[in-house]
Amino acid sequence: MGSLRIISNSTEPFSGRIEAGQSLARELEELHGQKAVVLGIPRGGVIVAQPICLALEADLDIVLSHKLGAPGNPELAIGAVCEDGKLFVDESIASGVGADDSYIEREKTRQLHQMAHRVQQYREILPKTPLAERIVIVTDDGVATGATMQAALWAVRHEKPQRLIAALPVGPEDTLTKLSEHADETICLQAPSFFSAISQFYLQFAQVEDEQLLQILEQESKRRSRD
Repeated sequence: MGSLRIISNSTEPFSGRIEAGQSLARELEELHGQKAVVLGIPRGGVIVAQPICLALEADLDIVLSHKLGAPGNPELAIGAVCEDGKLFVDESIASGVGADDSYIEREKTRQLHQMAHRVQQYREILPKTPLAERIVIVTDDGVATGATMQAALWAVRHEKPQRLIAALPVGPEDTLTKLSEHADETICLQAPSFFSAISQFYLQFAQVEDEQLLQILEQESKRRSRD
């Protein structure tokens, strides 16, 4: 189990995802200049990731992974599949819910099919960043159940980073505790005692459209070409 650092139990909302990312960047400033990779979970997590990336002079990318849902309970993650088809399965959870090999293969195929268009669309703009031996920060605009973040951490761990950090603006403490089992370090700005939805902690929480996400990827591609 990795370390868990909760900054506050505040319920004060962020103005928006950019402010949340800027606040996270201040908590991560020790990583400035260490060639870290900041991975945003599409779509909202990419908005959070960009100010972190700029503040730390890090590489920006997205993490495209889908959780494999349990039979009859799709919200329960039994594993994750990466954009390149690599599979991670938590055998103890899978066996406990009766997910046999044939079920896992069907679920993997289904999730890869759902992911295919996004992979093609995003990677035409920004090729995937290798993560082996890099400091990797995975972020989103918040967590509730944590299943999506858990799948992302599983997928990234599969690539053998030097250090894996989960950085979040807001989430319930019990979810953060569970997530800390899958990262070397988990940082969260706010873990309020009452949590109903991520949106309650943002003054502006509009849906992020693909056009905005693609624009960020294009900006990152141009930035790298100048370096």
